[in-house]
Amino acid sequence: MNPILVSSTEASTGKTAVALALARHAADGGKSVGYMKPKGTRLQSAVGKTLDQDPMLAREILDLDEQMHEMEPIVYSPTFVQEAVRGREDLDALHESVTDNYERIADGKDAVVIEGAGEYTTGGIIDLTDPDLADLLDARVLLIANYDEPADLDDVLAAADAFGDRLGGVLFNGVSDDEFDELTEDVIPFLRERGVTVYGAIPQVQELSGVTVGELAAELGADLLTSDAPTDAYVERFLVGAMGRDAALSGFRRAREAAVITGGDRSDIQTAALGAPGVKCLLLTGGHRPSGAVVGRAEEAGKPILLVQGDTRTTIDRAESVVRSGRTRDPGTVERMGDLLADAVDLDALLALGE
Repeated sequence: MNPILVSSTEASTGKTAVALALARHAADGGKSVGYMKPKGTRLQSAVGKTLDQDPMLAREILDLDEQMHEMEPIVYSPTFVQEAVRGREDLDALHESVTDNYERIADGKDAVVIEGAGEYTTGGIIDLTDPDLADLLDARVLLIANYDEPADLDDVLAAADAFGDRLGGVLFNGVSDDEFDELTEDVIPFLRERGVTVYGAIPQVQELSGVTVGELAAELGADLLTSDAPTDAYVERFLVGAMGRDAALSGFRRAREAAVITGGDRSDIQTAALGAPGVKCLLLTGGHRPSGAVVGRAEEAGKPILLVQGDTRTTIDRAESVVRSGRTRDPGTVERMGDLLADAVDLDALLALGE
Protein backbone atom coordinates (compact mmCIF):
# COMPACT_ATOMS: atom_id res chain seq x y z
CA MET A 1 0.00 0.00 0.00
CA ASN A 2 1.00 3.60 -0.51
CA PRO A 3 1.30 5.59 2.71
CA ILE A 4 -1.48 8.03 3.57
CA LEU A 5 -0.22 11.55 4.26
CA VAL A 6 -2.60 13.54 6.46
CA SER A 7 -1.93 17.20 5.76
CA SER A 8 -3.72 20.47 6.54
CA THR A 9 -4.34 23.91 5.13
CA GLU A 10 -3.35 25.59 8.40
CA ALA A 11 -2.33 24.84 11.94
CA SER A 12 -4.89 23.66 14.49
CA THR A 13 -7.25 21.80 12.18
CA GLY A 14 -7.34 18.65 14.31
CA LYS A 15 -4.96 16.90 11.90
CA THR A 16 -3.24 14.86 14.61
CA ALA A 17 -6.49 13.55 16.05
CA VAL A 18 -7.71 12.56 12.57
CA ALA A 19 -4.41 10.88 11.66
CA LEU A 20 -4.24 8.86 14.87
CA ALA A 21 -7.94 7.97 14.80
CA LEU A 22 -7.55 6.72 11.24
CA ALA A 23 -4.49 4.65 12.21
CA ARG A 24 -6.31 3.30 15.26
CA HIS A 25 -9.27 2.26 13.09
CA ALA A 26 -6.93 0.36 10.78
CA ALA A 27 -5.27 -1.36 13.75
CA ASP A 28 -8.63 -2.30 15.24
CA GLY A 29 -9.49 -3.85 11.88
CA GLY A 30 -6.56 -6.24 12.15
CA LYS A 31 -4.02 -4.32 10.08
CA SER A 32 -0.41 -3.82 11.08
CA VAL A 33 -0.04 -0.04 11.14
CA GLY A 34 2.93 2.29 11.12
CA TYR A 35 3.04 6.01 11.91
CA MET A 36 5.53 8.71 11.07
CA LYS A 37 5.78 12.49 11.38
CA PRO A 38 8.87 13.38 9.33
CA LYS A 39 8.99 17.02 10.46
CA GLY A 40 8.48 17.51 14.18
CA THR A 41 6.84 20.89 14.74
CA ARG A 42 4.78 20.58 17.94
CA LEU A 43 7.84 20.61 20.13
CA GLN A 44 8.45 20.30 23.82
CA SER A 45 11.51 19.50 25.91
CA ALA A 46 11.64 16.05 27.45
CA VAL A 47 14.55 14.24 29.10
CA GLY A 48 17.01 16.76 27.76
CA LYS A 49 15.76 16.46 24.18
CA THR A 50 13.37 18.52 22.09
CA LEU A 51 10.75 16.22 20.63
CA ASP A 52 7.36 16.45 18.96
CA GLN A 53 4.44 15.48 21.19
CA ASP A 54 2.45 13.80 18.40
CA PRO A 55 4.75 10.80 17.74
CA MET A 56 4.94 10.24 21.50
CA LEU A 57 1.16 10.02 21.65
CA ALA A 58 1.13 7.77 18.56
CA ARG A 59 3.50 5.31 20.24
CA GLU A 60 1.13 5.06 23.19
CA ILE A 61 -2.09 4.74 21.20
CA LEU A 62 -0.78 2.36 18.52
CA ASP A 63 1.62 0.44 20.80
CA LEU A 64 4.53 1.06 18.44
CA ASP A 65 8.09 -0.16 18.89
CA GLU A 66 9.85 2.35 16.63
CA GLN A 67 12.25 4.82 18.20
CA MET A 68 11.44 8.52 18.27
CA HIS A 69 14.28 9.41 15.90
CA GLU A 70 12.79 7.00 13.34
CA MET A 71 9.28 8.37 13.64
CA GLU A 72 10.54 11.97 13.68
CA PRO A 73 13.80 12.19 11.71
CA ILE A 74 13.70 16.01 11.47
CA VAL A 75 13.13 18.24 14.50
CA TYR A 76 11.92 21.38 12.74
CA SER A 77 12.88 23.76 15.52
CA PRO A 78 13.76 27.46 15.18
CA THR A 79 17.44 26.55 15.63
CA PHE A 80 17.24 23.93 12.87
CA VAL A 81 15.55 26.40 10.51
CA GLN A 82 18.21 29.01 11.23
CA GLU A 83 20.98 26.53 10.49
CA ALA A 84 19.26 25.46 7.25
CA VAL A 85 18.98 29.08 6.12
CA ARG A 86 22.70 29.49 6.75
CA GLY A 87 23.40 26.50 4.54
CA ARG A 88 24.57 24.25 7.37
CA GLU A 89 22.11 21.41 6.70
CA ASP A 90 22.69 18.82 3.97
CA LEU A 91 19.39 18.62 2.11
CA ASP A 92 20.25 15.36 0.37
CA ALA A 93 21.11 13.77 3.71
CA LEU A 94 17.85 15.03 5.24
CA HIS A 95 15.80 13.58 2.39
CA GLU A 96 17.68 10.29 2.66
CA SER A 97 17.03 10.18 6.40
CA VAL A 98 13.29 10.58 5.79
CA THR A 99 13.15 7.84 3.15
CA ASP A 100 15.36 5.41 5.11
CA ASN A 101 13.31 5.78 8.27
CA TYR A 102 10.07 5.49 6.35
CA GLU A 103 11.23 2.24 4.79
CA ARG A 104 12.10 0.82 8.21
CA ILE A 105 8.70 1.81 9.58
CA ALA A 106 6.80 0.53 6.54
CA ASP A 107 8.57 -2.83 6.45
CA GLY A 108 6.00 -5.54 7.10
CA LYS A 109 3.15 -3.07 7.68
CA ASP A 110 -0.26 -3.23 6.04
CA ALA A 111 -0.70 0.55 6.25
CA VAL A 112 1.34 3.61 7.20
CA VAL A 113 -0.11 6.95 8.25
CA ILE A 114 2.22 9.92 7.80
CA GLU A 115 1.36 13.14 9.58
CA GLY A 116 2.30 16.40 7.92
CA ALA A 117 3.56 19.54 9.61
CA GLY A 118 1.40 22.30 11.03
CA GLU A 119 0.69 23.63 7.53
CA TYR A 120 1.26 21.94 4.19
CA THR A 121 3.76 24.65 3.19
CA THR A 122 6.05 24.11 6.20
CA GLY A 123 9.43 22.73 5.18
CA GLY A 124 10.04 24.73 2.03
CA ILE A 125 13.41 25.81 3.38
CA ILE A 126 14.66 22.22 3.07
CA ASP A 127 12.53 21.27 0.04
CA LEU A 128 10.31 19.11 2.24
CA THR A 129 6.87 20.69 2.22
CA ASP A 130 4.01 18.21 2.50
CA PRO A 131 3.66 18.09 -1.32
CA ASP A 132 7.40 17.35 -1.47
CA LEU A 133 6.97 14.56 1.09
CA ALA A 134 4.06 13.09 -0.87
CA ASP A 135 6.31 12.87 -3.94
CA LEU A 136 9.29 11.57 -1.99
CA LEU A 137 7.36 8.78 -0.26
CA ASP A 138 4.83 8.10 -3.04
CA ALA A 139 1.96 8.97 -0.70
CA ARG A 140 -1.72 9.68 -1.21
CA VAL A 141 -2.99 12.76 0.62
CA LEU A 142 -5.92 13.42 2.92
CA LEU A 143 -6.22 17.19 3.40
CA ILE A 144 -7.82 18.47 6.63
CA ALA A 145 -9.36 21.95 6.51
CA ASN A 146 -11.36 24.26 8.72
CA TYR A 147 -14.32 26.18 7.40
CA ASP A 148 -15.58 29.51 8.75
CA GLU A 149 -16.39 31.44 5.58
CA PRO A 150 -16.29 31.03 1.77
CA ALA A 151 -12.93 32.80 1.55
CA ASP A 152 -11.38 29.74 3.23
CA LEU A 153 -11.80 27.93 -0.08
CA ASP A 154 -8.86 29.91 -1.47
CA ASP A 155 -6.58 27.94 0.86
CA VAL A 156 -8.24 24.63 -0.01
CA LEU A 157 -7.90 25.18 -3.74
CA ALA A 158 -4.29 26.36 -3.38
CA ALA A 159 -3.46 23.19 -1.45
CA ALA A 160 -5.29 21.02 -3.98
CA ASP A 161 -3.23 22.60 -6.75
CA ALA A 162 0.01 22.05 -4.78
CA PHE A 163 -0.69 18.34 -4.22
CA GLY A 164 -2.04 17.72 -7.72
CA ASP A 165 -2.87 14.10 -8.52
CA ARG A 166 -1.61 12.93 -5.12
CA LEU A 167 -4.58 14.53 -3.37
CA GLY A 168 -7.15 11.90 -2.51
CA GLY A 169 -9.61 14.37 -1.06
CA VAL A 170 -10.55 16.91 1.59
CA LEU A 171 -12.10 16.42 5.02
CA PHE A 172 -13.53 19.45 6.81
CA ASN A 173 -13.16 19.37 10.58
CA GLY A 174 -14.62 21.36 13.45
CA VAL A 175 -17.49 22.87 11.43
CA SER A 176 -19.86 24.93 13.56
CA ASP A 177 -23.63 24.50 13.43
CA ASP A 178 -23.92 27.98 11.88
CA GLU A 179 -21.70 27.03 8.93
CA PHE A 180 -22.71 23.41 8.40
CA ASP A 181 -25.62 24.00 6.02
CA GLU A 182 -23.63 26.41 3.85
CA LEU A 183 -20.76 23.96 3.70
CA THR A 184 -22.87 20.98 2.67
CA GLU A 185 -25.24 22.82 0.33
CA ASP A 186 -22.89 25.25 -1.41
CA VAL A 187 -19.22 24.66 -0.65
CA ILE A 188 -18.90 20.90 -1.12
CA PRO A 189 -20.76 20.92 -4.48
CA PHE A 190 -18.59 23.85 -5.59
CA LEU A 191 -15.39 21.96 -4.79
CA ARG A 192 -16.61 18.81 -6.48
CA GLU A 193 -17.36 20.84 -9.62
CA ARG A 194 -13.73 21.98 -9.48
CA GLY A 195 -12.58 18.36 -9.39
CA VAL A 196 -11.81 18.23 -5.66
CA THR A 197 -13.12 15.18 -3.82
CA VAL A 198 -14.69 15.95 -0.43
CA TYR A 199 -15.06 13.06 2.00
CA GLY A 200 -17.33 14.89 4.39
CA ALA A 201 -17.45 17.24 7.35
CA ILE A 202 -16.99 16.65 11.07
CA PRO A 203 -19.06 18.89 13.34
CA GLN A 204 -17.45 21.06 15.95
CA VAL A 205 -17.20 19.43 19.37
CA GLN A 206 -16.11 21.74 22.14
CA GLU A 207 -13.86 19.34 24.01
CA LEU A 208 -11.82 18.85 20.80
CA SER A 209 -11.61 22.48 19.75
CA GLY A 210 -10.24 24.28 22.77
CA VAL A 211 -9.30 24.22 26.44
CA THR A 212 -11.19 25.33 29.50
CA VAL A 213 -10.37 28.61 31.18
CA GLY A 214 -9.11 26.63 34.16
CA GLU A 215 -6.77 24.57 31.97
CA LEU A 216 -5.51 27.72 30.30
CA ALA A 217 -4.80 29.35 33.67
CA ALA A 218 -2.93 26.30 34.92
CA GLU A 219 -0.78 26.00 31.78
CA LEU A 220 0.12 29.70 31.80
CA GLY A 221 0.70 29.85 35.55
CA ALA A 222 -1.80 32.71 35.70
CA ASP A 223 -3.30 34.21 38.85
CA LEU A 224 -7.09 33.98 39.01
CA LEU A 225 -8.41 37.34 40.17
CA THR A 226 -12.08 36.38 40.32
CA SER A 227 -13.20 34.04 43.08
CA ASP A 228 -16.76 33.26 42.00
CA ALA A 229 -16.57 33.20 38.18
CA PRO A 230 -16.59 29.59 36.86
CA THR A 231 -13.57 28.36 34.93
CA ASP A 232 -15.18 25.52 32.95
CA ALA A 233 -16.01 27.58 29.83
CA TYR A 234 -14.07 26.62 26.69
CA VAL A 235 -11.66 28.95 24.90
CA GLU A 236 -10.92 28.32 21.23
CA ARG A 237 -9.38 31.58 20.05
CA PHE A 238 -7.80 34.81 21.26
CA LEU A 239 -8.50 38.45 20.55
CA VAL A 240 -5.97 41.17 21.29
CA GLY A 241 -7.38 44.31 22.85
CA ALA A 242 -4.97 46.87 21.45
CA MET A 243 -7.41 49.22 19.74
CA GLY A 244 -9.85 51.93 20.82
CA ARG A 245 -12.90 51.03 22.86
CA ASP A 246 -15.46 51.45 20.06
CA ALA A 247 -13.49 49.32 17.60
CA ALA A 248 -12.85 46.74 20.30
CA LEU A 249 -16.52 46.52 21.23
CA SER A 250 -17.48 45.92 17.60
CA GLY A 251 -14.92 43.14 17.25
CA PHE A 252 -15.75 41.53 20.59
CA ARG A 253 -19.45 41.31 19.74
CA ARG A 254 -18.61 38.97 16.83
CA ALA A 255 -16.37 36.74 18.96
CA ARG A 256 -17.15 33.15 19.86
CA GLU A 257 -15.48 31.16 22.65
CA ALA A 258 -12.74 33.78 22.89
CA ALA A 259 -10.32 35.07 25.48
CA VAL A 260 -9.36 38.72 25.24
CA ILE A 261 -5.68 39.45 25.85
CA THR A 262 -4.88 43.00 26.88
CA GLY A 263 -2.86 45.00 29.36
CA GLY A 264 -4.00 45.16 32.95
CA ASP A 265 -4.17 48.96 32.69
CA ARG A 266 -6.65 49.00 29.79
CA SER A 267 -9.91 49.30 31.76
CA ASP A 268 -11.79 50.53 28.66
CA ILE A 269 -10.93 47.38 26.72
CA GLN A 270 -11.60 45.16 29.72
CA THR A 271 -15.08 46.64 30.22
CA ALA A 272 -15.92 46.28 26.52
CA ALA A 273 -14.83 42.63 26.54
CA LEU A 274 -16.87 41.77 29.61
CA GLY A 275 -19.99 43.00 27.84
CA ALA A 276 -19.56 40.66 24.84
CA PRO A 277 -21.36 37.30 25.15
CA GLY A 278 -18.75 35.39 23.14
CA VAL A 279 -15.85 36.47 25.37
CA LYS A 280 -15.29 33.83 28.03
CA CYS A 281 -12.47 35.40 30.03
CA LEU A 282 -9.91 38.19 30.24
CA LEU A 283 -6.20 37.41 30.09
CA LEU A 284 -4.31 40.43 31.38
CA THR A 285 -0.59 40.90 30.75
CA GLY A 286 2.27 42.80 32.33
CA GLY A 287 1.36 41.95 35.90
CA HIS A 288 -0.89 45.02 36.18
CA ARG A 289 -3.94 44.32 38.32
CA PRO A 290 -7.23 45.78 37.02
CA SER A 291 -9.40 48.12 39.03
CA GLY A 292 -11.78 46.81 41.65
CA ALA A 293 -14.68 47.97 39.47
CA VAL A 294 -13.54 45.77 36.59
CA VAL A 295 -13.09 42.76 38.89
CA GLY A 296 -16.56 43.34 40.32
CA ARG A 297 -18.10 43.54 36.87
CA ALA A 298 -16.34 40.33 35.86
CA GLU A 299 -17.72 38.57 38.94
CA GLU A 300 -21.23 39.74 38.03
CA ALA A 301 -20.81 38.56 34.44
CA GLY A 302 -19.36 35.21 35.54
CA LYS A 303 -16.22 35.77 33.46
CA PRO A 304 -12.84 34.96 35.01
CA ILE A 305 -9.90 37.34 34.91
CA LEU A 306 -6.46 35.75 34.53
CA LEU A 307 -3.29 37.74 35.25
CA VAL A 308 0.19 36.89 33.91
CA GLN A 309 3.49 38.69 34.33
CA GLY A 310 4.66 38.36 30.72
CA ASP A 311 4.22 40.81 27.87
CA THR A 312 1.35 40.59 25.41
CA ARG A 313 3.30 39.06 22.49
CA THR A 314 4.78 36.29 24.61
CA THR A 315 1.42 35.61 26.24
CA ILE A 316 -0.30 35.30 22.85
CA ASP A 317 2.29 32.77 21.66
CA ARG A 318 2.04 30.71 24.84
CA ALA A 319 -1.76 30.81 24.94
CA GLU A 320 -2.13 29.76 21.31
CA SER A 321 0.30 26.91 21.93
CA VAL A 322 -1.85 25.73 24.85
CA VAL A 323 -5.00 25.71 22.71
CA ARG A 324 -3.27 23.91 19.85
CA SER A 325 -1.94 21.26 22.23
CA GLY A 326 -5.36 20.90 23.80
CA ARG A 327 -6.83 19.54 20.58
CA THR A 328 -5.05 16.20 21.00
CA ARG A 329 -4.27 15.72 24.66
CA ASP A 330 -4.66 12.01 25.30
CA PRO A 331 -5.97 8.70 23.97
CA GLY A 332 -9.50 9.64 25.01
CA THR A 333 -9.44 12.61 22.66
CA VAL A 334 -8.37 10.41 19.76
CA GLU A 335 -11.08 7.89 20.62
CA ARG A 336 -13.67 10.69 20.53
CA MET A 337 -12.38 11.79 17.13
CA GLY A 338 -12.64 8.20 15.94
CA ASP A 339 -16.31 8.13 16.88
CA LEU A 340 -16.92 11.42 15.06
CA LEU A 341 -15.06 10.18 12.00
CA ALA A 342 -17.09 6.96 11.91
CA ASP A 343 -20.32 8.97 12.05
CA ALA A 344 -19.28 11.47 9.38
CA VAL A 345 -17.30 9.51 6.78
CA ASP A 346 -16.56 6.05 5.46
CA LEU A 347 -13.32 5.22 7.31
CA ASP A 348 -12.61 2.23 5.10
CA ALA A 349 -12.83 4.54 2.07
CA LEU A 350 -10.24 6.84 3.67
CA LEU A 351 -7.94 3.91 4.32
CA ALA A 352 -8.44 2.79 0.72
CA LEU A 353 -6.58 5.96 -0.33
CA GLY A 354 -3.38 3.97 0.00
CA GLU A 355 -4.50 1.08 -2.17
